[in-house]
Amino acid sequence: MSITPTEPPESAGPTDSAARVDAPALRLYDSAARAIVPLAPTATPGLVTIYLCGATVQGSPHIGHMRSGIAFDVLRRWLERCGQEVRLIRNVTDIDDKILSKSAAAEPPVPWWAWAQRFEREFDAAYRALGVAAPTYEPRATGHIPEMIDLVQRLLDAGHAYVGESGNVYYDVRSLPGYGSLTNQRLEDLATTEDESQLDDDVEADKRDPRDFALWKASKPTEPADAAWDAPWGRGRPGWHLECSTMSRRYLGETFDIHGGGIDLRFPHHENEQAQSHGAGWGFARHWVHNAWVTIKGEKMSKSLGNSLVVAELLKRYDAAVLRLALGTVHHRSTVEFSEETLADAAALWERLSGAILRAYEFCDGGDTNPVDAPAEQVRARALPAEFTAAMDEDLNLAGAMAVVHATLKALNVALTQATPSGGQGADDDLRTSVTGLALDLRSQLDVLGLDPLAEPWRTRVLDGAGSSQGGAAMEALDRLIRHDLEERAQARAAKDWARADALRDKLTEAGVVVEDSPSGARWHLA
Repeated sequence: MSITPTEPPESAGPTDSAARVDAPALRLYDSAARAIVPLAPTATPGLVTIYLCGATVQGSPHIGHMRSGIAFDVLRRWLERCGQEVRLIRNVTDIDDKILSKSAAAEPPVPWWAWAQRFEREFDAAYRALGVAAPTYEPRATGHIPEMIDLVQRLLDAGHAYVGESGNVYYDVRSLPGYGSLTNQRLEDLATTEDESQLDDDVEADKRDPRDFALWKASKPTEPADAAWDAPWGRGRPGWHLECSTMSRRYLGETFDIHGGGIDLRFPHHENEQAQSHGAGWGFARHWVHNAWVTIKGEKMSKSLGNSLVVAELLKRYDAAVLRLALGTVHHRSTVEFSEETLADAAALWERLSGAILRAYEFCDGGDTNPVDAPAEQVRARALPAEFTAAMDEDLNLAGAMAVVHATLKALNVALTQATPSGGQGADDDLRTSVTGLALDLRSQLDVLGLDPLAEPWRTRVLDGAGSSQGGAAMEALDRLIRHDLEERAQARAAKDWARADALRDKLTEAGVVVEDSPSGARWHLA
């Protein structure tokens, strides 16, 4: 859950990273530079600082929300794999126009803070289900109101802000010559710098320029009294953009390495964050990294279109690993086309990956330890193929990395087909060594993607034999049908009716089902 530590680390202070002083070789597409550039961390060697815009907890999380969490989880995993310490901050917006309006419109009405807490918990559950590691800190906006008031006062003192007659405080966009640099827009071409959801007559009433944006919104008689805080210019609440400038400085310092989020946040949210922070005299983000949308039949997912897919509902039909694979093995700057076909492809691939690891686990089982079941530290210590590393270092090129994954999977499956109960002890030992090495190589590569089948949260389901399932009633029915044919084939083999046994195997092969015989019986997986 979200926390606001009482004694957080000094802002971007030095850490003991003497053992990890090499700069990462990673090159990332920088949205501000509009080019792939080397990641240039701030002064602390071995530490990469990331601020990721998190959820506005107004409703249930859908897969569009999860795309960002998974994309930056992969970035974090890769940096850590390369020996970097990562300090990742992901905020929670728990006070907002939409939270207030939706909580008031509920039947019966719900306190705004209870509404926010409900959906914050749903987001937390969705992140955990999809294997997204918890951020270093996950601060709430409402926990940082004093710092936000300080920032508004700093901007007022610097001449970048002004107080309207109603007690609203606005950022004067004309006061900052570089406004628009993040999104390469000219101020004269803009009609507003507010998000559509943040526009209302009360806030627009006393702006000097319609393109100015709200830093502080005066309290309204129609809003809950506890949704406002005292400030020198009047009681109210922070504007949407203010919180991120405040919390990024609080936890990462005046200058940090990467600011991330969905591409839809570039304007106006990120542009306005940058304006606030630069107006305060802070360096702010050195690099901007944005992930692309999730679409359905070419349309951007959004609640307004009525086609968003809630994670909790999808998890009733699909294995969580399948959802993660579908969302997290596409390049972060490429659109994910979400469909039943996408999920079917992801499910088939997860079946092959987890099934191969499970078969290797079973083949190498015995004795005090199972060498395939190595702990995470040992898995992450394995050397990665040069092609995999080169792909990940070049803007997290997942297509290139997945090509290596597929090659390793193929080699492991070839080794497993040689796993027969009669081959001589020496041959068995050699094969065991080969299978173990390839299985650990595959786990090592999948770990970078958050998809190691023998790591949590996938481990239990995989070892129970369910993790290789595509999830849902359809796959369970398929398993029952195939098991029926395998049982009939086993009976035919026992009766030495080889023609019948071969016919049943050929039938399954034609249907795209691979049957593998082992000392413990026949297993199946999709081709």
